[in-house]
Amino acid sequence: MDFMGMMKQAQAMQAKMQELQAELETTLVEGEAGGGVVKVTLTAKGALQKISIEPSLLKPEDAEMLEDLIVSAHAQARGKSEAAMAEKMKAITGGLQLPPGLKLPF
Repeated sequence: MDFMGMMKQAQAMQAKMQELQAELETTLVEGEAGGGVVKVTLTAKGALQKISIEPSLLKPEDAEMLEDLIVSAHAQARGKSEAAMAEKMKAITGGLQLPPGLKLPF
């Protein structure tokens, strides 16, 4: 085994992981619900950036429906952020399959 070669590979992967972290903070994904009347924008790391609500939904009697639409749009955006993260991780790890439950770098 080439220990020094392995160390260099580990350092290169660590540098790529740091780059990925920075990229995930600026990658935006959007989820929508109700045919687009509610939209949620997240970073690929899952940080909420924006909520857009069609003004016609801002009626007190529609509050519960609006809350449900926000949750639905957030869930869709979160799924997209996880998919984006997985795709970027695959590029870094060269398709290396990680054990179930092990999520890098988080």
